[in-house]
Amino acid sequence: MNKMLKILIATVVILSTIRLSEAKEVTLTTALKNYGGEAAYFAIYLTDSEGVYQQTFWVGGKKLQYYKSLLDWAYGSKKRKTEYDGKSGASLKSGRTFTVKAIIDDALIDAGYQIRIDTAVERGKRIAGDLVTPLISANMGKSVAGTVYVKSFTYAF
Repeated sequence: MNKMLKILIATVVILSTIRLSEAKEVTLTTALKNYGGEAAYFAIYLTDSEGVYQQTFWVGGKKLQYYKSLLDWAYGSKKRKTEYDGKSGASLKSGRTFTVKAIIDDALIDAGYQIRIDTAVERGKRIAGDLVTPLISANMGKSVAGTVYVKSFTYAF
Protein backbone atom coordinates (compact mmCIF):
# COMPACT_ATOMS: atom_id res chain seq x y z
CA MET A 1 0.00 0.00 0.00
CA ASN A 2 1.43 3.35 -0.88
CA LYS A 3 2.09 6.04 1.71
CA MET A 4 -0.61 8.41 0.42
CA LEU A 5 -3.32 5.73 0.69
CA LYS A 6 -2.25 4.88 4.27
CA ILE A 7 -2.51 8.56 5.24
CA LEU A 8 -5.95 8.81 3.64
CA ILE A 9 -7.21 5.71 5.47
CA ALA A 10 -5.81 6.95 8.79
CA THR A 11 -7.47 10.33 8.28
CA VAL A 12 -10.84 8.73 7.52
CA VAL A 13 -10.59 6.55 10.64
CA ILE A 14 -9.74 9.53 12.84
CA LEU A 15 -12.49 11.71 11.39
CA SER A 16 -15.08 8.96 11.79
CA THR A 17 -14.41 8.87 15.56
CA ILE A 18 -14.86 12.61 16.02
CA ARG A 19 -18.43 13.72 16.64
CA LEU A 20 -19.01 16.78 14.55
CA SER A 21 -20.86 19.56 16.31
CA GLU A 22 -24.42 19.92 15.14
CA ALA A 23 -26.98 22.57 15.92
CA LYS A 24 -30.75 22.63 16.08
CA GLU A 25 -33.19 25.38 15.25
CA VAL A 26 -35.29 25.88 18.36
CA THR A 27 -38.62 27.71 18.57
CA LEU A 28 -38.92 29.74 21.79
CA THR A 29 -42.45 30.89 22.69
CA THR A 30 -43.10 33.33 25.54
CA ALA A 31 -46.56 34.41 26.74
CA LEU A 32 -46.93 37.31 29.16
CA LYS A 33 -49.53 37.52 31.89
CA ASN A 34 -52.23 40.18 31.83
CA TYR A 35 -50.54 42.49 34.29
CA GLY A 36 -51.83 45.98 33.42
CA GLY A 37 -49.32 48.67 32.67
CA GLU A 38 -46.65 49.47 30.12
CA ALA A 39 -45.19 47.01 27.62
CA ALA A 40 -42.51 44.68 28.95
CA TYR A 41 -38.85 44.61 28.06
CA PHE A 42 -37.42 41.13 28.18
CA ALA A 43 -34.29 39.16 27.42
CA ILE A 44 -34.28 35.46 26.54
CA TYR A 45 -30.80 34.04 27.01
CA LEU A 46 -28.70 30.99 27.81
CA THR A 47 -26.58 30.37 30.91
CA ASP A 48 -24.45 27.48 32.07
CA SER A 49 -25.41 25.44 35.15
CA GLU A 50 -23.86 28.08 37.43
CA GLY A 51 -25.99 30.84 35.90
CA VAL A 52 -23.09 32.37 33.95
CA TYR A 53 -24.25 34.13 30.79
CA GLN A 54 -23.47 32.33 27.51
CA GLN A 55 -25.66 33.61 24.65
CA THR A 56 -28.56 35.96 23.86
CA PHE A 57 -31.51 34.56 21.93
CA TRP A 58 -33.71 37.68 21.90
CA VAL A 59 -34.14 41.07 23.56
CA GLY A 60 -37.54 42.74 23.38
CA GLY A 61 -37.70 46.51 23.60
CA LYS A 62 -36.41 49.29 21.39
CA LYS A 63 -35.30 51.83 24.02
CA LEU A 64 -31.72 50.85 24.80
CA GLN A 65 -31.67 52.79 28.07
CA TYR A 66 -34.03 50.19 29.56
CA TYR A 67 -31.76 47.23 28.78
CA LYS A 68 -29.96 47.87 32.08
CA SER A 69 -33.24 46.92 33.79
CA LEU A 70 -32.88 43.38 32.47
CA LEU A 71 -30.63 42.76 35.43
CA ASP A 72 -28.85 39.41 35.02
CA TRP A 73 -28.83 39.58 31.22
CA ALA A 74 -27.37 43.12 31.30
CA TYR A 75 -24.66 42.04 33.73
CA GLY A 76 -23.76 38.86 31.83
CA SER A 77 -23.86 40.26 28.30
CA LYS A 78 -22.35 43.58 29.43
CA LYS A 79 -24.99 45.06 27.08
CA ARG A 80 -22.53 44.68 24.20
CA LYS A 81 -24.29 45.55 20.97
CA THR A 82 -22.88 42.39 19.38
CA GLU A 83 -24.91 40.38 21.92
CA TYR A 84 -28.27 41.74 20.76
CA ASP A 85 -27.64 43.17 17.29
CA GLY A 86 -30.12 41.45 14.98
CA LYS A 87 -31.74 39.78 17.99
CA SER A 88 -33.95 42.57 19.22
CA GLY A 89 -37.37 43.98 18.49
CA ALA A 90 -40.38 45.66 19.98
CA SER A 91 -41.38 45.39 23.62
CA LEU A 92 -44.29 43.08 24.38
CA LYS A 93 -47.64 44.20 25.73
CA SER A 94 -49.55 42.60 28.56
CA GLY A 95 -51.19 39.29 27.65
CA ARG A 96 -49.32 38.88 24.33
CA THR A 97 -47.36 35.91 23.02
CA PHE A 98 -44.05 36.10 21.19
CA THR A 99 -42.20 33.44 19.20
CA VAL A 100 -38.57 33.57 18.10
CA LYS A 101 -36.26 31.04 16.45
CA ALA A 102 -32.75 30.40 17.76
CA ILE A 103 -29.90 28.07 16.88
CA ILE A 104 -28.65 25.93 19.77
CA ASP A 105 -25.66 23.61 19.57
CA ASP A 106 -26.64 19.98 20.28
CA ALA A 107 -23.80 19.69 22.80
CA LEU A 108 -25.60 22.18 25.09
CA ILE A 109 -28.81 20.16 25.32
CA ASP A 110 -28.96 17.91 28.40
CA ALA A 111 -25.60 19.35 29.53
CA GLY A 112 -26.68 21.55 32.45
CA TYR A 113 -27.48 24.73 30.51
CA GLN A 114 -30.51 26.88 31.30
CA ILE A 115 -32.78 29.20 29.37
CA ARG A 116 -33.60 32.35 31.34
CA ILE A 117 -35.90 35.30 30.83
CA ASP A 118 -35.41 38.63 32.60
CA THR A 119 -38.30 41.11 32.43
CA ALA A 120 -38.85 44.77 33.22
CA VAL A 121 -41.83 47.08 32.82
CA GLU A 122 -41.56 50.87 32.66
CA ARG A 123 -42.76 52.19 36.02
CA GLY A 124 -43.02 48.55 37.15
CA LYS A 125 -40.89 45.76 38.51
CA ARG A 126 -37.53 44.53 37.21
CA ILE A 127 -37.37 40.76 37.49
CA ALA A 128 -34.08 38.89 37.05
CA GLY A 129 -34.88 35.26 36.36
CA ASP A 130 -38.61 35.74 35.80
CA LEU A 131 -38.26 32.32 34.19
CA VAL A 132 -35.43 29.78 34.54
CA THR A 133 -35.72 26.35 32.92
CA PRO A 134 -33.14 23.66 32.18
CA LEU A 135 -32.34 23.07 28.51
CA ILE A 136 -33.21 19.39 28.42
CA SER A 137 -34.82 17.16 25.82
CA ALA A 138 -37.47 16.03 28.33
CA ASN A 139 -38.85 19.60 28.55
CA MET A 140 -39.24 20.02 24.80
CA GLY A 141 -42.75 21.30 24.08
CA LYS A 142 -43.69 21.48 27.77
CA SER A 143 -45.00 24.75 29.16
CA VAL A 144 -43.11 26.29 32.08
CA ALA A 145 -44.58 29.12 34.20
CA GLY A 146 -42.71 32.31 35.02
CA THR A 147 -42.86 34.14 38.34
CA VAL A 148 -44.10 37.70 37.69
CA TYR A 149 -44.68 38.82 34.09
CA VAL A 150 -44.06 35.57 32.19
CA LYS A 151 -47.20 33.45 32.05
CA SER A 152 -45.65 30.56 30.13
CA PHE A 153 -42.65 29.57 28.07
CA THR A 154 -42.03 26.62 25.76
CA TYR A 155 -39.22 25.52 23.50
CA ALA A 156 -39.36 22.98 20.73
CA PHE A 157 -36.72 21.57 18.39
